[in-house]
Amino acid sequence: MASGGTGDELVFFVNGKKVVEKNVDPETTLLIYLRRKLGLCGTKLGCGEGGCGACTVMISKYDNLQKKITHYSANACLFPICALHHVAVTTVEGIGNTKTRLHPAQERIAKSHGSQCGFCTPGIVMSMYALLRNAPEPNMEEIEDAFQGNLCRCTGYRPILEGYRTFAKDWGCCGRAANGPGCCKTEKENSANQGCCGKRGNGPSCCMNEKEENAVTISSSLFNPAEFQPLDPTQEPIFPPELLVSDFRTGICILPWGYAALYQETQNSKPHKQLCFKGERVMWIQPTTLQELVALKAQHPSAKLVVGNTEVGIEMRLKNMLYPVILAPAWIPEMNFVQHTDKGIAFGASCTLSLVEKVLSKAVAELPPYKTEVFKAVLEQLRWFAGLQIRNVASLGGNIMTASPISDLNPVFMASETQLTLASTEGKRIVTVDEKFFTGYRKTMLKPEEILLSIEIPYSRKGEYFSAFKQATRREDDIAIVTCGMRVLFQEDSHRVQKIKLSYGGMAPTTVLAVKTCQKLIGRDWNEKLMQEACHLLADEMNLSPSAPGGMVDFRRILTLSFFFKFYLTVLQKLSQQLNGNNNLSEMLPSSYLSATELFHKDPIANVQLFQEVPPGQAVEDTVGRPLVHLSAAKQACGEAVYCDDIPHYENELYCTLVTSTKAHAKIISVDTTETQSVPGFVYFISAKDIPGSNVTGIANDETVFADDTVTCVGHIIGGVLADTQEHSRKAAKAVKIKYEDLTPIVTIEEAIEKKSFFKRIRKINKGNVQKGFEESDHILEGEMYIGGQEHFYLETHCTVAVPKGEDGEMELFVSTQNLTKTQEFVANVLGVPSNRILIRVKRMGGGFGGKETRNTILSTVVAVAAFKTGCPVRCMLDRDEDMLISGGRHPFLGQYKVGFMNNGKVNSLEVSYYSNGGNSVDLSYGVMERALFHLDNAYNIPNVSSLGIVCKTNLSSNTAFRGFGGPQGMMIAECWMHDIAMKCGLPAEQVRKLNLYNEGDLTHFNQKLEGFTVQRCWEECLESSNYHARRKLIDEFNRQNRWKKRGMAIIPTKFGISFTVPFLNQAGALLHVYTDGSVLLTHGGTEMGQGLHTKMIQVASRTLGIPTSKIYISETSTNTVPNTSPTAASVSSDINGMAVYNACQTILKRLEPFKQSNPKGSWEDWIQAAYVNCVSLSATGFYRMPDLGYDFDKNEGKPFCYFTYGVASSEVEIDCLTGDHKNLRTDIVMDVGTSLNPAIDVGQIEGAFVQGIGLFTLEELRYSPEGNLYTRGPGMYKIPAFGDIPSEFYVSLLRNCPNSKAIYSSKAVGEPPLFLSASVFYAIKDAIFSARRESGLTEPFRLDSPATPERIRNACVDIFTKLCPSAEPGTFKPWSVRA
Repeated sequence: MASGGTGDELVFFVNGKKVVEKNVDPETTLLIYLRRKLGLCGTKLGCGEGGCGACTVMISKYDNLQKKITHYSANACLFPICALHHVAVTTVEGIGNTKTRLHPAQERIAKSHGSQCGFCTPGIVMSMYALLRNAPEPNMEEIEDAFQGNLCRCTGYRPILEGYRTFAKDWGCCGRAANGPGCCKTEKENSANQGCCGKRGNGPSCCMNEKEENAVTISSSLFNPAEFQPLDPTQEPIFPPELLVSDFRTGICILPWGYAALYQETQNSKPHKQLCFKGERVMWIQPTTLQELVALKAQHPSAKLVVGNTEVGIEMRLKNMLYPVILAPAWIPEMNFVQHTDKGIAFGASCTLSLVEKVLSKAVAELPPYKTEVFKAVLEQLRWFAGLQIRNVASLGGNIMTASPISDLNPVFMASETQLTLASTEGKRIVTVDEKFFTGYRKTMLKPEEILLSIEIPYSRKGEYFSAFKQATRREDDIAIVTCGMRVLFQEDSHRVQKIKLSYGGMAPTTVLAVKTCQKLIGRDWNEKLMQEACHLLADEMNLSPSAPGGMVDFRRILTLSFFFKFYLTVLQKLSQQLNGNNNLSEMLPSSYLSATELFHKDPIANVQLFQEVPPGQAVEDTVGRPLVHLSAAKQACGEAVYCDDIPHYENELYCTLVTSTKAHAKIISVDTTETQSVPGFVYFISAKDIPGSNVTGIANDETVFADDTVTCVGHIIGGVLADTQEHSRKAAKAVKIKYEDLTPIVTIEEAIEKKSFFKRIRKINKGNVQKGFEESDHILEGEMYIGGQEHFYLETHCTVAVPKGEDGEMELFVSTQNLTKTQEFVANVLGVPSNRILIRVKRMGGGFGGKETRNTILSTVVAVAAFKTGCPVRCMLDRDEDMLISGGRHPFLGQYKVGFMNNGKVNSLEVSYYSNGGNSVDLSYGVMERALFHLDNAYNIPNVSSLGIVCKTNLSSNTAFRGFGGPQGMMIAECWMHDIAMKCGLPAEQVRKLNLYNEGDLTHFNQKLEGFTVQRCWEECLESSNYHARRKLIDEFNRQNRWKKRGMAIIPTKFGISFTVPFLNQAGALLHVYTDGSVLLTHGGTEMGQGLHTKMIQVASRTLGIPTSKIYISETSTNTVPNTSPTAASVSSDINGMAVYNACQTILKRLEPFKQSNPKGSWEDWIQAAYVNCVSLSATGFYRMPDLGYDFDKNEGKPFCYFTYGVASSEVEIDCLTGDHKNLRTDIVMDVGTSLNPAIDVGQIEGAFVQGIGLFTLEELRYSPEGNLYTRGPGMYKIPAFGDIPSEFYVSLLRNCPNSKAIYSSKAVGEPPLFLSASVFYAIKDAIFSARRESGLTEPFRLDSPATPERIRNACVDIFTKLCPSAEPGTFKPWSVRA
């Protein structure tokens, strides 16, 4: 904390209030200071590495040279508090609140349903707010760019963009530029004359022309923009006047062409004095002159120069690196300037990347195009460089000096021969960024005492061409896999190469130049022969060991060739134009190749959401069926919503940091805590010996709270360090020394199969005669598919606060959990007390998705033991990297299938085996496998089935529940063999799928009769609303005209069973208190994690009781109000808790009936008062259980599900065959959710699940070392979908007139079922890849494992370049990473 340091006085402002700190620790970040010292908890910790945006704040300062106040967004989790001197900070609390008024940026995200769990909301609000302060009328592109550094796991992003596009000056009703191309008012190309439902406007099937007997009112309006308060820029908080008259004001000097003068302080400015802050381990010095800086660097040669702290901050926190001296050059005039010279534009090394972007954009607009080739390449790289919050603070010099081998910019600087000015006490020198500049991994040629002073980016010349390319897993805010800068200079008026530079990142420990290739290309004509030879040379020179760090070796090698080919085509195109046709170059460029030269761009989001309005005559106060805003949305948008770690700290509270295994399988020889004793604030190290009860825990009692003798995964909890602060606790935990004796780990499914390492229970479902089915089939096809796991990436990591009560073993725990009962039970067990002494309380969670159904208990039990041992309150919130390492995720699956079918594609027989990677304990793996087997049919009728499900026991963290719970994996493998059948038969996939769909009344393979089966309706409506067949013809035409870009399309159904497959869990309770003023306090067994459960329960109670929702309140979920709750999971929470709430309400109504009869015109308050004075109880419990559930695997009979939720999705994609990139162009979803309780929440759940599924099937990849160590431990390495990954056109329609008699008010479960519909994106990608492979003469079915990452897409698009990079023989090398 700030109080841990000494030194000068730090002065800054937060939300208009002056802060003066005299004791500052340089290791304290702005986020820690805001939350701990100022109690401003609206700013959240989501990742701690600037990758999620939950901690976004606005920084404001006066730019003395430009004479204006500048505002920019920044990540508080990385921003050093020492860098705040004389700046103003604005947090989400500073712009509006629910007590006075919401700022329009807060109001619009709330009212447009853009906040679900709400944990990411304050950061998104502040990104938007910072944009509005700079551009009160932004355009849509600026709005989307503002969110490049923000992530959301709940909403699917669409409602956020839809709400915020109302600020845009080019806002149109559908999201396209108003009245521009593609606007709904001018009719979208390829969708001409579409009406409100997506069908032909007023045509035969338009919703407007339905027959009267079927007529229902359809709405596409989930919110009314007319209700939004206007943005008034004049009403924003003022910049602190004290900072305007300060003795120094920082600024950047931008100098015009030809001027050599540097930063000049105005006559009213006095120079700062040097600042120095000393902490426990780090000293921060902020000099004011270059002379001071170089003297300090000479004195401290190993000191780090820090401007944005975007690299050093991460290294110190995540990589356990320590830099005792930090020098901050933000005030050095010679490092903060922009100068236009004869050769190019020079930037001071402290200039931020945002400033560089702004200056270069202006230069590109004003200068002749031939001079700005390098500038455009830098801009293209900056376009996808991190998020805006990082670019706003990260410096150009820092990016170079970090010397990252995957730097986006260094290859550009190397290829362009950018010049650097270095300085030291001995003077200055100029060096060129060439092949000798980077001397080793993260090392440069600079001497220890030298600093980088400035960077001069050169102009390009006539006859010179430059391109830069980057390939990453995700387009927005992602580190490069391979990046490059390419420059060629031609002899005058010719296409003969005079000079060429090809520089790559991601191909060696440093940025490298393809020196040999470049030398051999000089003097050659730019033609196909050169291109072919260059590719052969590059394939040889840019070789990689098959064990190279980073993996993806084949992909990286292929990319070096693909990038050169793109460069070749781009230059060829420009040359043919520049040489005015005095050549035959244009003939060398086929028209089908032109799209390969296009830079990545994405259209603004367009969307329509259709739902059935409530019947005419429904009372206004009856909100069931209306798009009611999430009841916590406004609080979430203002940062007022309280999450577990927002609970104010207790007196004497301790912080716990876990000590976990670094080995996947080993015996513990010793645990040495000697060094922890010397860490300030250290209190105690807890381990198995401190447990008063039982160390045995877990759903199957096969886990321990603390590892005792043996560890069985990396991340296995061995102990916990208790200290007075989180920082001290972390430092002490790193001081614990553990010795191991290695044992052989099992990491992958294949290893487990080979060694027969399985958990005991093996499940089978068999139906019909499989062998006979095969004999009667025209074709038999065999294959397998691997589906990777998935990290939950809830924005709020696991958190527990345990408070011992001091008597009778009582303890109160505030926990971020979906499962209060198991948390209570496991804590009671480890403490050796009855469950009635343990109180678990949950206000809300920042997302769950199944990850907090059981795995939170591994933390809660540890924290409870710590609180018991010390008698003090103990808190622990896992860091993102810890959470990802310890808590497990979605089960990876391997499916092996053999399917028999007829010539028309009709399936006869299926034999399938599923293997899942369960990790080191059973947890919920049996249930996940059972659901996978129940869903092996997806929505298809298979007469003969033989299925087997085996859970593999491995040395990974135990995998667990995740939205869909095995269903998506089971259905994905079904769609795999269905796609293979269509390819084998040479038939359209949609035809084969439709042929095999179930019909009403059919029996599933587990012998449950399908009632109310609406997939056929959803299918037809989706085909029609998406114009599927017409667009399929357009796609075929596009693919004929384009060789290196291909489009694909797929339509996929889903059938998802609703209920826990463990029958006794399908129960719920509720507690209703009515107070004498008529207000109602409602409690039920479900928890709120963003899915709107509390909102729906209040709607149910409101309708049942006949009172407005404003009279009903839900405070929290707790074990002392509703006992023995089932976990909030399996999508059934609205069903079972809704019925329990209904039951409690009916009890109250029955008691009130006499008073209503005696006073029929009385008010609700009158009846409540009368009941009270007549001593009638105004408190009631409610209870519900789902009837008639149960299934016998041995007999294959029973009813595992209460009912099914159905849906169909059609998706269209475009892939880049050269890089593996893909764009999601359009998705149409038709979903049967019964009669929706709340269309806004249900549409939000559909979109959120779909986008989470896009992550599962196309982006998110968990990567392990062969020894079982997880590499992907944070947003830097693990990529969930971002704003730019959602379909450009996103249409969702709720199926009309399909009430469900088996759930509360005819509704249906909606949380999990839509997730699998994103498989339509995966199979659209596979369809596009098939078009690419066909160009190479390959037409047979091919294997594509999930996720369809750029690597898998590119490698599957077999062509001349892939053949130049043959794979190493498996078994001849040790891979860097393996799939689990």
